[in-house]
Parts: sequence; C-alpha cells; structure tokens
Amino acid sequence: MRRSLRLVAGGGALAAALTGIAAPAQAHVRVAPAVLSTGHVDAVDVEYEDGELELAVHAEDTDTEYAPADVVLLVKRQAKAAVPDDPAYAFLGEPGDNVWILPEVRNPDLLWAGLSAEELESGVFAGDAVSVNVQQVRGPGDVSVFAQDAVGSPDVLVNSADGLPDTLGLAAGQHEHVNWAFERSGTYKLTVTASATLAATGETITSEPATYTFKVQR
Repeated sequence: MRRSLRLVAGGGALAAALTGIAAPAQAHVRVAPAVLSTGHVDAVDVEYEDGELELAVHAEDTDTEYAPADVVLLVKRQAKAAVPDDPAYAFLGEPGDNVWILPEVRNPDLLWAGLSAEELESGVFAGDAVSVNVQQVRGPGDVSVFAQDAVGSPDVLVNSADGLPDTLGLAAGQHEHVNWAFERSGTYKLTVTASATLAATGETITSEPATYTFKVQR
C-alpha cells in the first residue's frame, strides 16, 4: 500500500505530538532528487485525499511514490531520434531534425512514462473526469505529448510550440501511456495542475501547481 505524500512529510511532527516530546530543531538539509531513468513510472499520478487533488510521481516497479519536486525524470541519449518526413509529425520540427522521445510502447532502455488516475474512485467526480493541465514549459526547446493509433498516426495532446495551457483528459481508474517528445537536450520544467468537478456539489477543485523536471541527455 502506498503511503500518502502528506503522511510521509508530516511524520516527525506527528510522532512528537503523540509522545508529548518536542521535536528537536534540525538543520535544513538539501536532499538530492531521485533520478528515474528506466522502468515503468506514472510520471503524472493524480490522487484525491482529504478533499484535495494532489499530483505525484509513482515508480511502479518499486511501488515508490515521490513528490514531483523530489524527482528528475531522465530522458537518456538512447531516446534521440529523427523527426519523420511526414507532415503529420510537423509538430516535432523539420524532417530529419533531432528529437528525444520517451515512447508509449515500453523500451527496457528508457523510462516508460505514463499518466494515471488509478487511485481515483468512480463516482466522486462528475463524469468520472479529471483534467491534467500543462500550464507552462521552461527549457531549451518545446515539449509535446502525443499518442499514436494502430497505423502510427499521431494524436497531439500537448504542444508547447503552439501555446499553453493544454489539457489531458483522464477518467477515474484510468492508466495510459503516451509519447513524450523534447526538441533539444537540456533540462525542462513542466508546471502541471489537476482539476475536476465534484459530483456531489458541482464544485470544481484544482490541485496546487506541481513542477516536473525532465533532463534530456545530449
């Protein structure tokens, strides 16, 4: 069973409150972020706890959950490819240009990065729908997220080149994989929120913004 981010973060204060012993003052120590470079990971994992939507990163192979700020998602140099000579892929750049892609089909040498609303229960949100909103991309180039159909045609879901925000729609209980494409090597920061409408009240709730870091090797 996954522990919630809130419980892990508040563990020290909770222990002190239960024992009646004041927690000792501690120096703030900067902890290096975990680097995920291979394996199955829900890069954007939407959760609902205590009336709030939250965003996390869930490493499926180890069943480990991270706050987005505590993780670097590594796009290894093996992800480097060439933009196809196909007008349908013009959103990636000019034919033959370099592009780095984490694919929606699992490659054991690369990170297999998915989207998840598996932790959301059916009936909580109107239409069981939740939106993942990519608000901002900072980095050396543009970022796109797309799916491919059975014959390889792309369905572009996010494209920072033509303006943001862009929205990815998920359903409660859903888990899927997509292609993550990066125009240049370097470090990218993606600001993401999740939003949904409560079925019981009609109120729309939105998570706090989360920043996801992707590092693309040259």
